[in-house]
Amino acid sequence: MKIDPTHILKEHSLKHTKQRVRVLEEIALDTVAISQPELEKKLGKEIDRVTLYRILNIYEDKGILHRIMDMNGTANYAICSSACSEDHHHDEHIHFNCTNCHKIYCLDVVVPHSTMPKGFTAKTVSTTAYGICEKCNLLVKKN
Repeated sequence: MKIDPTHILKEHSLKHTKQRVRVLEEIALDTVAISQPELEKKLGKEIDRVTLYRILNIYEDKGILHRIMDMNGTANYAICSSACSEDHHHDEHIHFNCTNCHKIYCLDVVVPHSTMPKGFTAKTVSTTAYGICEKCNLLVKKN
């Protein structure tokens, strides 16, 4: 995904730092969600664990990233749509967890609107599909 980290930081009134830019660049490199431990490996010694944790939390709070939990309960992060904001995330799409390669994909399939019973207020709605992704299915067919 092609993004402009400087523009995103300015748009969300965040201070431009080398670390904040690097995190956005790294997350945008792939089409799948990425966990904090994976980011730590990719960034090496550029950013310490605490700083990375704080950056991810700020980005989630500001509507820049959204969090997806994997099958093991580990938080993964993906770039939000441009419609997301600090006040409301518009990431009501289906997430796909591949049970083979363990990658998490944000699919362009909108979660159907569900009406809550009287007295219930939903803050977020999440739908996750589990199965074999397109890449893993192609590998199986080749073998």
